[in-house]
Amino acid sequence: MNEILQQLARRKSVRAYEEVPVTAEEKRLILEAACQAPTAGNQQLYTIIDVTSQPLKDALAVSCDDQPFIAKAPMVLVFCADCKKWYDAYRDAGLSPRAPGAGDLMLAVTDAAIAAQNAVTAAESLGIGSCYIGDIMERCQEQRRLLSLPDYVFPAVMLVFGRPTRQQADRVKPGRCPLEQIVHQNGYRSMEGPELRRMLDHNRKGRPYEEWLTAFWKRKYESDFSREMTRSVAEYLEQYQR
Repeated sequence: MNEILQQLARRKSVRAYEEVPVTAEEKRLILEAACQAPTAGNQQLYTIIDVTSQPLKDALAVSCDDQPFIAKAPMVLVFCADCKKWYDAYRDAGLSPRAPGAGDLMLAVTDAAIAAQNAVTAAESLGIGSCYIGDIMERCQEQRRLLSLPDYVFPAVMLVFGRPTRQQADRVKPGRCPLEQIVHQNGYRSMEGPELRRMLDHNRKGRPYEEWLTAFWKRKYESDFSREMTRSVAEYLEQYQR
């Protein structure tokens, strides 16, 4: 296994950081790596917001499901799916473009997510940990206000970065599902009880399957934050369906 594959295999979310800043040069390298990511038609359908204001970090820590570690992260980046800038460029050139639609948004979200993962991989190579914050998609009106987001700009991904504490560095990475359940040949196939249990077995850590799955269902899928994310994303989608 080469060095890149080793880094990908050992990378895990980091939520506690040494009190050491990410240097300006490290940030530049991470951002440049993000912008080298594959992108649809070389459009780079994303804008990266570099959050350097501590009051804004504090506010995002609250608006993103009250997670204090966000405010303590040395570097915070928000990758926005940006359907606005090309739309504006077309109009500036005297063209009459249609308004961005749902397909444009999905393409931009893909672009933003790929760029974000490039940033994660680059940071890992520099000894800097990271954590994805999906909660940036919650509380639509508040995130729009905090980040000055106009129509056709969607906060697809937030990432926080910093050097991991010893506890975080030593923490065992959670297991992943077997390839047999993740990779389907030549088409999708639905799985039934026994195979679904095999797929999820690594997550239960010795607990009875039904007990673990019920607790997970309540904590994640049926949680207040999950319902809020669904409501908020639906609100964002309205502007692409006009």
